[in-house]
Amino acid sequence: MLGLDTSAERLAQTITVLSDSRLKVTVYAAGSLVGPFEVFDAVAASVADMYHATDYYFEGKSPALNFFAAVPYGLTGDELCVWIGFGGGQAVWDEVDAEFNIKPLMALNTGVQMGGWYSKEVNRPQDYKGLRYRMPGLGVEVLRRMGAEAVTIPGADIIGALKSGAIDCAEFVGPWTDIWLGLHKAADYYYYPGFHEPGFNATLGINRKLWDGLSPPERALIEAAARAETTRSLAEFNAENIKSLNLLRADGRIKILRFNDDLIRTFGKLSKEVLADTAAKDPLTRRVYDSYMAFLAGVMDWGELSETGYRDTRRLALA
Repeated sequence: MLGLDTSAERLAQTITVLSDSRLKVTVYAAGSLVGPFEVFDAVAASVADMYHATDYYFEGKSPALNFFAAVPYGLTGDELCVWIGFGGGQAVWDEVDAEFNIKPLMALNTGVQMGGWYSKEVNRPQDYKGLRYRMPGLGVEVLRRMGAEAVTIPGADIIGALKSGAIDCAEFVGPWTDIWLGLHKAADYYYYPGFHEPGFNATLGINRKLWDGLSPPERALIEAAARAETTRSLAEFNAENIKSLNLLRADGRIKILRFNDDLIRTFGKLSKEVLADTAAKDPLTRRVYDSYMAFLAGVMDWGELSETGYRDTRRLALA
């Protein structure tokens, strides 16, 4: 799958080449070794050595895993990298995954995603009642509380479900991957922003026994390769989304719409409730939540002066 699977292949090649093939990584497509949603268990049980996937699919193991994948109105891609790398995120992530014999690393980031493809316009919270919506993670719980019916299917199955009417709406990533998947041919309304996935992270999950058996230089090599691929993938997604957005804008049938303020406020209110309810599920998830939210508050404060402050003045200066 463009952007996602290709990033996994690139990471595998990087580890193999940098180690002079001492660490030879082979990528198996989803479903070829185990089922798409079975990779976490496979690595935990030493059936596979590594997985490359998004941890919100495994929230049944621990709700805390959501915080290392994507959080509604949470950290952006850059901010997530900072929390995990320098804000205490990696330490609590290691603690969560230690229960499952897994060592986790960031491996890919798409940046802010789009809000999804819709078969009809949505203007009020009530418009979500009865909508069959494909979305994973905590974001879908927000929509469920608005009356939507949550549907979780692999990305490759989205286009068929939209065309058949099995679902009414779906989100995947952004213009680049969505065009490749063909979603622009199945629905007319493309909404933004993706409140549910502001900084999507894919995990390189490594069997803990295998990880502990590696030498310090080998572990450092894998960590460096994963960090490099996270940076490279984020840059690639941004570059390709720019080009693909132009293609969508040129299609007179497709309507690119911003969620209105009423919907954004509703998403925000329910997102807070969903996060609080998730944090209350167990003590470790609560500690992850506390770490995440404390960092979010700090980075939002600094961001108002730095990134947001600059972008606001750039818009004014170049108007």
